[in-house]
Amino acid sequence: MSDLFELALTSKAWPFEEARKLVKRFAKNPPAKGFVLFETGYGPSGLPHIGTFGEVARTAMVRHAFEAMSDIPTKLISFSDDLDGMRKVPNNVPNPEALQEHLQRPLSVVPDPFGKFASFGDHNNAMLRRFLDTFGFEYDFISSSVFYRSGQFDEVLLRCVEKYDEIMAVMLASLREERRATYSIFLPISPTTGRVLYVPMTSVNKADGTITFDDEDGTETTLSVTGGQVKLQWKPDFGARWAALQVDFEMYGKDHSTNTPIYDKICRILGAPAPQHFVYEMFLDENGQKISKSSGNGISIDEWLTYASAESLSYFMYLKPKSAKRLHFDVIPKAVDEYHQQLRAFAGQDLKAQLANPVWHIHRGQPPVSDMVVPFSMLLNLASASSASTKAQMWGFINKYAPDASPETHPGMDQAAGFAVRYFHDFVKPTKVYRLPTDVERTALEDLASRLKAWDGEIDAETLQSMVFSVGKTHEFDPLRAWFGAIYEVLLGAKQGPRFGGFIALYGINETISLIDTALAGNFVK
Repeated sequence: MSDLFELALTSKAWPFEEARKLVKRFAKNPPAKGFVLFETGYGPSGLPHIGTFGEVARTAMVRHAFEAMSDIPTKLISFSDDLDGMRKVPNNVPNPEALQEHLQRPLSVVPDPFGKFASFGDHNNAMLRRFLDTFGFEYDFISSSVFYRSGQFDEVLLRCVEKYDEIMAVMLASLREERRATYSIFLPISPTTGRVLYVPMTSVNKADGTITFDDEDGTETTLSVTGGQVKLQWKPDFGARWAALQVDFEMYGKDHSTNTPIYDKICRILGAPAPQHFVYEMFLDENGQKISKSSGNGISIDEWLTYASAESLSYFMYLKPKSAKRLHFDVIPKAVDEYHQQLRAFAGQDLKAQLANPVWHIHRGQPPVSDMVVPFSMLLNLASASSASTKAQMWGFINKYAPDASPETHPGMDQAAGFAVRYFHDFVKPTKVYRLPTDVERTALEDLASRLKAWDGEIDAETLQSMVFSVGKTHEFDPLRAWFGAIYEVLLGAKQGPRFGGFIALYGINETISLIDTALAGNFVK
């Protein structure tokens, strides 16, 4: 028994905790299908958002943790419910008014408002797959439309007809009285309008697997439940899909948690064991509202990748999945720096600590070596002080700290320098608010400039930090953090900032003196 296996059995990292439940599930009887199936679901009613990515990233982490403890093969499926009717027009697409006439039609037949794909569902599916491919996930993609129309779902759909009364009993117990009167687990697709219909059934025929209902024009219509002519309501669809695919693990957001018993019961009624689940907390935008595909609030995956690496996003997704998290642009710098802190720590950790380190789960046990010789937060402050517009300007400062580094030898550092410039101009610069110093602060800043002009010591972050502390103590700032607050607000136009000794070492002695002189002259406020 390997050390990795033994430590994985007791690791408190959440992917291992979830994977151990699957190990226990198959301890006596491996799955008859020959592999453990992990599934993630996607509703392509709008452009994929970061929450969608997070679901796949976290599922992949559990999958890898399971593989560290078991020899049973695994598969990951990303399932898109593109046969679902478009219930409302998203507000973040071009020409939304052109989609109004297609309301309630399957997303796989709604025209693509972007004009790039055969349907809106195809467009959003392609977006999702591109994102997942960017991050190197190993997965199989399944379209609900293909799943229904190809006959892959037929056996379970016919079983739904056979077990109609049992499934209806589960569903009706969860519905309000007025909803029960018209509810059916089956949603026929109108042969005349192409819309997904929420109508009661006149009859459900177990003998031939058909349903009868009144079409939109009042015509009594009979359809076979097979071949994509009928789809299931979303709650029955969840459980039926688990049964059809023999899903072993699926995670989903807290908004699904009250439905879990319903999904499980339907899956079991259809003859399959319910999968292991994991419920995660929701992502919130800057206003504390749940992020949504249709409203487009929060951050998109492309937006995160505009300002930071893919790995930093995976790191953010690893953290505390059962706690609600704000997902806005201001979380990016912290995520980047913490990710690289964990990378730097990994090499010196024993195996137990490595298994608890997020980067083990992000990189499937083989994390790279960080080449970030300057933290991202410091890069932002350098960009702020210098108003840098290119990463080449940033390298001028980086090389003061790391003369041997270059874009060729430190590609991650080079990428981060470009990200920092972009982030500064888009988010930091518009919010900078400088102020003039008080008389006490002015005297202290003049003293700091004088000491820098006379500086003949090492250009060392800690030594310079001690000198900056000394200036604050000399001028009797109480508490001392008020001195640093003055530095940030007067020199950088921000409420908080870097360890200033490290900033001086990177930015340069003469450049810092010039920064102080410019601020004391009132030029920033002007």
